Amino acid sequence: MTDIRKLREQTQVLLEECENRLATLEVDRPQAGKSTNESIVVNQTEKTPEAKNRNRAKNRAANQAALAQLCETYPDVFSRDNVRPLKVGIQEDLIADEKLARNRVKRALASYVRSPQYLRSLQVGADRIGLDGAASGQVSEEEAVHAQEKLKAIKDQRREREKTERKEGRAEQRKQAVKAKEQRINKKLDLLLQLNNRTR
Repeated sequence: MTDIRKLREQTQVLLEECENRLATLEVDRPQAGKSTNESIVVNQTEKTPEAKNRNRAKNRAANQAALAQLCETYPDVFSRDNVRPLKVGIQEDLIADEKLARNRVKRALASYVRSPQYLRSLQVGADRIGLDGAASGQVSEEEAVHAQEKLKAIKDQRREREKTERKEGRAEQRKQAVKAKEQRINKKLDLLLQLNNRTR
C-alpha cells in the first residue's frame, strides 16, 4: 500500500511539473501568434518571398532564352564556351542590325556581360570583338580592374548567401528540436495521466 502511495505522490509531482511546463508554453504561444499576425499586416503591402522568387525565376528564364537566341544568331561573337570581350558600343550595332528585338538584345547582353566567365575574359590588352568577329579595340587596365572588383563582389555575395542559408538551417534545426521536446513532454504527460487513471 505504501508503494502505491509513493507512486501516486510521484505521479502527482510529475503531473504538476508537466502542467507548469504546458502553462509556460501556452503563455509563449499567444505572443508568438500576435507577432505573426502583426508581421502579416505589415507584409501585406510587400511581395511575399515566394512571389519574389517566382518573378526572379521568370526574369532569369527570359534572360537565358534571349541569350540563347543571341548565341544562335551571332555564333562567331557570342559563345558560352569561348567568351571574349565585346566591342564597346556593340549594343547599338545589334539594335541597328535588327535581327533581334531591342528588349531581347538588352536582356541577352546584360546576362552575357555580367557573367563571371565574361568578367574573367576582361584581361589587360585582350582584343575586343565586334559583330563581324574582327578585333575592335582592347581591354584597358581600368576595365580589367573593374571586372576583377565585380568578380570579387560576386564571390562575396555568394559566400554571404551560403552563410545565411547555413544560419537558417541551424534555426530550423532548433525549431525542430523544440517541437520534438514538446512532443516528448506531451507523450510523458499522456502516459502519466493514463497511469494515474489506472491507480484510481
